[in-house]
Amino acid sequence: TSFFREDHHFRYLEQSVLPDLVAASRKGGSRRLRIWSAGCSSGEEPSSIAMTLHKMIDKLDEWDARMLATDIDTEMVEHGRRGVYIDEFLDDVPGDQRLKHTSVADGGQFQMAQALRKLITFKALNLLGQWPMKGQFDMVFCRNVVIYFDKPTKQVLFDRFADILKPDGLLFIGHSESLFKVTKRFRMVGQSVYQRIE
Repeated sequence: TSFFREDHHFRYLEQSVLPDLVAASRKGGSRRLRIWSAGCSSGEEPSSIAMTLHKMIDKLDEWDARMLATDIDTEMVEHGRRGVYIDEFLDDVPGDQRLKHTSVADGGQFQMAQALRKLITFKALNLLGQWPMKGQFDMVFCRNVVIYFDKPTKQVLFDRFADILKPDGLLFIGHSESLFKVTKRFRMVGQSVYQRIE
């Protein structure tokens, strides 16, 4: 994993998703936003999403925005919760984002800013087990995870993702993954970006 991995997803957020949400909010639409990073590893993905939210949404602290970040590996979850990374891990973070959202930690490492970390709740979770979440999400990122699953398992998992997404909610998957002949509950709207249709 790495910061801003598969950067086309973050461009899609910047160009196609977040501007519409902001425009709708200015017309009285909802300022509630729920995102799930499923298979978050050591936290680079949810931190990258959080940086993108801060970049695109003015006064994000006035929104009811929250992100759930889960992984089966408890050590990775704890790493993400701490939000501390060595310098070379931040190579793909744009300079202005790095200045704004990191600070020097012990041993010359860098820590994600509190403004980012307060958006994200890290939890250990097995995707194939029970899901304690009840509310629906606007977006789910599950990238480079299902490559390890067989087709019947993928079918069940994507059906569950559809159920937990809002109508028209978005699913982001890895570049080497596909929903072709796996589920009919999504339509492609971008490069490895899918929208719930049923």
